[in-house]
Formats: sequence, structure tokens, C-alpha cells
Amino acid sequence: MEALTRALRSFHERHEYIKHKVHTAWRYPLPRWGQFAMGCFYFSVPVVGGWYVMQWAISKSVDEIGERGEKLQNKQVQGFGNKTVIDGREETIGAGGKFGGVHLAMSDASTQDRNRAMLEALFRKERKRRKMDNRHEEEHG
Repeated sequence: MEALTRALRSFHERHEYIKHKVHTAWRYPLPRWGQFAMGCFYFSVPVVGGWYVMQWAISKSVDEIGERGEKLQNKQVQGFGNKTVIDGREETIGAGGKFGGVHLAMSDASTQDRNRAMLEALFRKERKRRKMDNRHEEEHG
């Protein structure tokens, strides 16, 4: 056990020595463009790393549930708004319901139909705008 303690202490001392060298002897003052480049580098490392982590998570999700959820056993949404299914019974959640909490946004079938119609109208308008933009590009560009 004593040998392990000595080895760890020796490793720690050498590591501290290397850290001291790197952070003092090897320091070199960078010009403004170098500081900017290093700032961009230090900023981009977690962004690029995060992108790769997200791609990995997306691939795992596709493996587990499928591209559109086709591998899910239960594809039906149980309850909506302030209703949920707990142990086979429909329960009210949120303010005044089970578990207390805040008022939840909820919509009945007529509100859902109205929202769907407005969304479809928005999509039609967007398609028409893009079609007009494409015609304008073909004529002038």
C-alpha cells in the first residue's frame, strides 16, 4: 500500500511540475488576431462537440423508436391538456387537480380544428409566396 501511495504522490508532483511549465514557461503573448483566433477556437470546441453529441442522440433515438415512432408499443397520446391517464384512470392535473400546480393550456376538439385550419391556411399562403418568389427569380434572374 505504501508503494502505491508513493507512486501516486510522485505522479502528482510530476503532473504539477508539467502544469507549472505549460502555464508559465510556454506562455507567449498573442497579438489581437491570435487572441481572436483562440477565442473562436475555444468557442467552437463545445459547439462542435455538442453537435456531434446531438447527432449521436438522434441516431440512438431512431434506433430505439424508429424514424417516425413506428417501433413504439403505444402510439396513442393518452389525455391532452390538463388530463392524463394514471393507472388506467383519467385524472385531472394542474391547478385544482391531482398534484396541484399551475393552470395548464388545454384545448378541446373545436379549438384543435380551428388551429389546424389556421395552420393549413398559413402553409397555403407560404406555398403561394414561395411560388411567386420562384417565378420572380426565373423572370429576373
